[in-house]
Amino acid sequence: MKRLLLLLLLCSLPVAAAEKGFISLWDGKTFDGWKKTNDNPDTFKIEDGAIVANGPRCHLFYVGDVNGGKFQDFELKVDVMTKPNSNGGIYFHTAYQEEGWPAKGFEVQVNNSHKDWRRSGGLYAVEDVKNPPTKDGEWFTEHIVVKGDRVQIFLDGKKVVDWTQPKDWTPPENMEGRLIGSGTFALQGHDPGSTVYYKNIRVKPLK
Repeated sequence: MKRLLLLLLLCSLPVAAAEKGFISLWDGKTFDGWKKTNDNPDTFKIEDGAIVANGPRCHLFYVGDVNGGKFQDFELKVDVMTKPNSNGGIYFHTAYQEEGWPAKGFEVQVNNSHKDWRRSGGLYAVEDVKNPPTKDGEWFTEHIVVKGDRVQIFLDGKKVVDWTQPKDWTPPENMEGRLIGSGTFALQGHDPGSTVYYKNIRVKPLK
């Protein structure tokens, strides 16, 4: 009976509260603590407890108070769902900018079937994934772990990327800001043909 009561209690708690050390970055209802870029702010909406990205390019940056809004070493978990032919992304070590593709930090790809061959879980243009274990129309968890110069990415617990930035690292062409450092997180709205859902955004600061 005690075990059953404990399970019922855990099921009623927010995801972050049930995971030791994790802190929720989103209240599930408003954009408090988050800031849209100015290029196409209507791309992001909130529906049924999820942030929905559908529309021309726009990015949603975390600007809240957790860890002073700055993260160096951390674990980030985001529950994601895509519609067919959709493209999105989760940025880390980035910084708010008013428009355009984020110039600073790395993008972790969200894409199960879009024409771009770089698929979910890949560290975009750095350590790409071609065949992820995820599907459109199903919720999955992107789990990003950054410790020092090492980045590990898991999809529903399966490791798909394990990359360490070399000492002589040269970022990809036209992506000079793809350097390990520190910064905030951002969600990507890619194009009108893409619909991506994000929820249960939680972080465990490690440094």
